[in-house]
Amino acid sequence: QVQLVESGGGLVQAGGSLRLSCAASGSFFSINAMAWYRQAPGKQRELVARIIGGGNTYYADSVRGRFTISRDNAKNTVYLQMISLKPEDTAVYYCNADVSSTLIMRNNYWGQGTQVTVSS
Repeated sequence: QVQLVESGGGLVQAGGSLRLSCAASGSFFSINAMAWYRQAPGKQRELVARIIGGGNTYYADSVRGRFTISRDNAKNTVYLQMISLKPEDTAVYYCNADVSSTLIMRNNYWGQGTQVTVSS
């Protein structure tokens, strides 16, 4: 079992910055990758950024150059540094972890989400 807890969301003006954190806890063999997704009202959940153990990253085109994902493997924590925020970044941001709970089992886990609101 794995639990993911996000923090760092809030209200910010356009052009501002926020840093989201997601800490994983529980019993597992390894975390293969961690990611941030977001979901705005009336829209599907979309992948924002992803990072794997080796350090390779992926960013959605809409956030590339403004958001930075990083991972502290020792703390099982992933961060999302967001700068130059735009109103269209407003969404609930969810942490996701690709976890190997045993040598033969691999599952995805989700956090509860944290609200990011960017005012015009």
